[in-house]
Amino acid sequence: MSKSQTHLSNNKTNSNSLLQLLLQSFTNFLKCIPSSSPQTNNFNTIQNTSTTITSMPSESKFTITDRKKTVQSSVKQLHFGGWDEKKAAAKEIKRLAGEGHSTKKLLAELGVITSLVLMLVESTDDHLRCLAIDALIELAKGTFRNKALIVEAGLVAKLPNIIIATQEEEQEEDSSTLVKLKLATLLQSISSLTKTHISITPQTILPFLTTILTTPTNLDPNLKLKCLTTLYNLSTKLETLNLVSSSVPLVHALLTLSLHDQSELALAILANLVLSSRGKKAIEDDPMVPQALIDIIAWHDKPMGQELVMYILMVLANGSSAQRMKMRGLGIVPLLLEVALLGSSALAQKRALKMLEWFKDESRVVNMGVHSGPQEDRFSDPAGTSSSSPEECRRAVRRLVRQSLDQNMKMMTRRGNGSQGCTSLVKSLVVNRSSKSLPY
Repeated sequence: MSKSQTHLSNNKTNSNSLLQLLLQSFTNFLKCIPSSSPQTNNFNTIQNTSTTITSMPSESKFTITDRKKTVQSSVKQLHFGGWDEKKAAAKEIKRLAGEGHSTKKLLAELGVITSLVLMLVESTDDHLRCLAIDALIELAKGTFRNKALIVEAGLVAKLPNIIIATQEEEQEEDSSTLVKLKLATLLQSISSLTKTHISITPQTILPFLTTILTTPTNLDPNLKLKCLTTLYNLSTKLETLNLVSSSVPLVHALLTLSLHDQSELALAILANLVLSSRGKKAIEDDPMVPQALIDIIAWHDKPMGQELVMYILMVLANGSSAQRMKMRGLGIVPLLLEVALLGSSALAQKRALKMLEWFKDESRVVNMGVHSGPQEDRFSDPAGTSSSSPEECRRAVRRLVRQSLDQNMKMMTRRGNGSQGCTSLVKSLVVNRSSKSLPY
């Protein structure tokens, strides 16, 4: 054997020995690591993840295939099946729509919305109507696109026919009420389209809402609440405000509801309504105004309601001396002072102070007795003054000046002694506030 071969053999032996040494060192290092160490956990996690990933494709493929078959079958039954098949398809579509936004989009593209609206219009059974409405509600959740498709499918235009068909058929009262409740829920969802550029024709919706809100019987509170929400969304459009203004029963119903549990929502609608001239006139002409609104002022446990009613009263009182006279006669001034001092929100206090300024300025004009100058009756010509000498005229002027000074002294004395007649409650309130902050 040559020297070069011997040298090569020694190098291979050394390399193998070095490799074995490194492997042995790495093995000993792994043995020193505890079984609960992060590295081991990560290693196990990677193994488990690998196992899961390996098994996912077949399961995911099966799920997607099964869902696709279910969607195809449900859509086919809804489009071409009988009433029993449509019933089962509506239930399945509702379930599928609840799985996610992508499924809702797919179902809408397959035309189920139009078929569900037709099912709602053509069905003669309240149970089938409820199933169709439930599916539409689920499809409309969280997507303006599907809501717009429901409107385009003719739900709003065909709403009167649906209501008439529900009323004419002899069905149980509970089922009819349930249809109205679900229909109100669907309309509430659709009415949110007023926040977009998509327009909704309110002419066909308002009769349904008016019938529910003006019904004196004890209906489901949720039904009236949903109708009020729908009406509030629609009232953000001027077209709806003009239609509501022309409905005297509806305005009266809103004022009545403002005194009950749905007060804040009803007041919010009235606050939108009072912005239009026709709406303001309709509210002013109602016999409940302004007494009903004044009664709400002292509701300190409802800050939003107090703010809204103060806003409505401000709009009614602004530029209308007749309304201010009515309000003053009904005792609004003490209530405004109470809100200015103890109002549940800063906005309500600010509005109360503004109205107090109006009433204060008006009282200065009406009650001229507190004015520092001579009054109108004091300018009456004394007997013989017009034809008397200049000296008598000067005496008359001095007498008027003296009367004016006496009146000023009396007014100053009355102001100085006025605090003695205050009640202990008002004293305790004024102690904590600067007199400059009180406008009245």
